[in-house]
Amino acid sequence: MWDEIIRPKRGWFDLRLNEVWKYRDLLMLFVRRDFVSMYKQTILGPIWYLLQAFFTAFAFTVVFVKIANLPTENVPPMLFFLAGIVSWNYFSQCLTKTSNTFVNNVGIFGKVYFPRLIVPLSVVISSLISFGIQLLFFIVYIFIYSFLGYYFSFHKTLFLLPLLILMMAMIGLGFGIIISSLTIKYRDFQYLITFGIQLLMYATPVIYPLSWIKGGLRYVMLLNPLTSIVETFRYAFLGAGELNWLNLCYAGGFSVVILFIGIILFNRNEQSFMDVV
Repeated sequence: MWDEIIRPKRGWFDLRLNEVWKYRDLLMLFVRRDFVSMYKQTILGPIWYLLQAFFTAFAFTVVFVKIANLPTENVPPMLFFLAGIVSWNYFSQCLTKTSNTFVNNVGIFGKVYFPRLIVPLSVVISSLISFGIQLLFFIVYIFIYSFLGYYFSFHKTLFLLPLLILMMAMIGLGFGIIISSLTIKYRDFQYLITFGIQLLMYATPVIYPLSWIKGGLRYVMLLNPLTSIVETFRYAFLGAGELNWLNLCYAGGFSVVILFIGIILFNRNEQSFMDVV
């Protein structure tokens, strides 16, 4: 009797997600590899996460508040931008790193069998560590401003934070593995993703409040599921932004659908990608 029998996947919906749980130890090894390898042989290590968020928020404050005079809804500009940057960075990391899953791991995939979905999942989990570091820095910054005389009250919607993180992870993972499946045949997507992320950030209320957008453009922006996620994140911590349950439900439904489509395409392409790559 064999302990395990490996058979080819046949149907579109033959996903075998239970194998991911069976290989959970390998998943944790990949998570550790992703996190350690990023800042190995650096002096500051994970402190770069803090510096990245701080200097980005500082640059946004100078350019978009001091020069462009954009509103921040009566919130200190640094906090306003940090709220958007922290939430946006997690999504962008999930999307960017998972979009090269097949190409970057062709050496491993060609030598040993394991559920290929483990690799992009490890990226999502390891990126959660950097998100946690930046989130802690953001909360500390809130208390610093509180001591300086600004009044903040965490909204009761703060309990939605795990749900917001999950939706960002699902959307980033879904789009990432879709792009990774397309990158097998069309390497153009590797170049598209680099500036596509930047364009998408400007279509998301990271550097400006949604209330600043009026007319038909507002409804177009609400088609972006990240819009309601970033706005809810900012609302929960700072009381600024908009909380719309209908838009949030749309974002939740969108994240489920895009992840399901991504897993199906990923599952379909992993059968033949070695012949193409």
